[in-house]
Amino acid sequence: MRLRRSSRDPERESAHRARGFSLIELLITLALVAVLATIVVPVAQTSLQRSREQDLRLALRELRAGIDLYKKASDEGRIRKSLNDTGYPKNLQILVDGEEDLRDPRHRKIYFLRRIPRDPMHPDSTLPAAETWAQRAYASEPDDPKEGEDVYDVYSKSSGIGLNGIPYRKW
Repeated sequence: MRLRRSSRDPERESAHRARGFSLIELLITLALVAVLATIVVPVAQTSLQRSREQDLRLALRELRAGIDLYKKASDEGRIRKSLNDTGYPKNLQILVDGEEDLRDPRHRKIYFLRRIPRDPMHPDSTLPAAETWAQRAYASEPDDPKEGEDVYDVYSKSSGIGLNGIPYRKW
């Protein structure tokens, strides 16, 4: 009886397979990587935007709290003001520089902020932090905020829209 030999040589077959991936294996791998990338990139962008929005909320809260503390100190007679003054700071830098406390026997300064936070939505990182914010004066209308003699409120100069659908200028 004769043994039948296979026309395929096992050594030749194993050498052929050891060379690398087949074209189909590479295409499937690339397709999987593309699908994963289309899922990961939008999630990462949303996460980055959410982080910047959280920074914006915190900065606005800090600035507004400093402005309110200044107004309270003014209303309590701890800060010098004229009859025409509204009691709000003339600019944001005053919140950091402080004002003389008229009720303190040693006339030490009252400080309202340690530093002015930067608007995280502002594209120019070379500007001083105070210049990254738009300011509303006490005398201006809420629907049409304008700068004036004092700082009643601050808001972002960004024209972007938040994840909640509200423009950053309206926060």
